[in-house]
Amino acid sequence: MSDFTTARRMMVDGQIRTNDVTDLRVISAFLEVPRERFVPASKAAIAYLDMDIPVSDDGTRCLLKPMVLAKLLQAADIGDADKVLIVGCATGYSAAIAAKLAASVLALEEDHALARQARRNLADLDVSNVDVVEGPLTAGWPAAAPYQVVLMDGSIEVLPPAFARQVASGGRLVTIEASGPAPKARLYVAGEGDLAGRPIFDAAAPRLPGFERAPAFVF
Repeated sequence: MSDFTTARRMMVDGQIRTNDVTDLRVISAFLEVPRERFVPASKAAIAYLDMDIPVSDDGTRCLLKPMVLAKLLQAADIGDADKVLIVGCATGYSAAIAAKLAASVLALEEDHALARQARRNLADLDVSNVDVVEGPLTAGWPAAAPYQVVLMDGSIEVLPPAFARQVASGGRLVTIEASGPAPKARLYVAGEGDLAGRPIFDAAAPRLPGFERAPAFVF
């Protein structure tokens, strides 16, 4: 058993199972996908620590903490016939995990270098049910909508209205909202052209670009 395999098992047992993640399909996916393949080689040794791992050159884009990603995926309740949109897929780790749960995954990234790395990583692991596309994260990907699940792979301050039109009726959108002093993960469920949300757990994560709240004028 390799050191990474041992570290992966310890991550699941010590970070994911102990934080109320009980969905066996989610647990199995985290055991199967090699997280170290999705971080820069210089950070492979810390790939399984309980932290957000920077993957972009400027350090602003990260892989979410394993526990946070696992709890978001469990809340999303991805079915094996579902189509999933990942917003801000970075190097493809969240997409690789979701691919174990869903029929198909569309992974959206606006940073060309990250998108190229995501394609390479997913191809190297023979992940065949993920398509990586490039475009503004705040627009989503309406061309392939609707989606049964949308995962925002980072925190946001505001959710653009475009996403309400891209989630199928009864579908779910999961994200981390950092608009107040206590960031929280939220689960949104789509109704008739609208999304109704509720907080599901406390969480913090690096901000996705473009989802900042517009500055308010102070008189």
